[in-house]
Amino acid sequence: MTDVVDLERYPLDRLHSPAGQALIARCQATLEKEGTFNLDGLIRPESLGQMVEEVRPAVESSAFTHRRRHNVYFLPQVEGLEPGHPALTELETANHTVCADQITDSALVRLYGWPPLAKFLAAVMQKAALYPMDDPLACLNVMTYRDGEALNWHFDRSEFTTTLLLQAPTEGGHFEYRTGLRDDNDPNYEGVGAFLQHDNPDRQQLVVSPGTLNVFRGKNTLHRVTPVKGSRDRIIAVFSYYENKGVRFSDEDNLGFYGRQAD
Repeated sequence: MTDVVDLERYPLDRLHSPAGQALIARCQATLEKEGTFNLDGLIRPESLGQMVEEVRPAVESSAFTHRRRHNVYFLPQVEGLEPGHPALTELETANHTVCADQITDSALVRLYGWPPLAKFLAAVMQKAALYPMDDPLACLNVMTYRDGEALNWHFDRSEFTTTLLLQAPTEGGHFEYRTGLRDDNDPNYEGVGAFLQHDNPDRQQLVVSPGTLNVFRGKNTLHRVTPVKGSRDRIIAVFSYYENKGVRFSDEDNLGFYGRQAD
């Protein structure tokens, strides 16, 4: 992966070295303090352009248009909440998704399955190990947001999300998040509902440049991508890792997110 990843700056293949240990410690400290960390410029510029060109044909010809109305939980109902509760406010998300099985020969797929990347993420997250998903649809997605499209407010189902920004839009497409609304012991439905009903000044914005790997703890942090504006799309890859081997989405989930089931 030396032609793709800047291993001089980010020694993911040498985690036991002093430089590798320093990188892990730095990312752990940032994650603990801010709930997120970036590896800015992880992908070499020449490789980044190649990645975009490798996925562009699938993006333009066979991406699944994911357009749905949803609440922040992506659930039809939440136990204990009446249908009209503000925390269940309906929002709209729209993007175009390409799955790993549509770009099998791409550098993105090779990067996702590269063991040092999963080992690095496990070390930072203080996990015994992390593994790629066994789901050819959900394991790696390339999501494109066109003019007027957005990923609306939601909580993630997994503990953390790993993304790689491939292309920034002309305008908009900003990643915004709101910490402190809930935790594992308190869903704080009233606070979530109040946030969704009002323009909350406590939200934060995360700005990253193309080629940056971002890790974000989104299970208890409400977040969104604001509407994209202009002719240049926002293109981002999403890598999914789990602590157990063999994780797959249900057929229902794959139909909802990708319009088809995995083979």
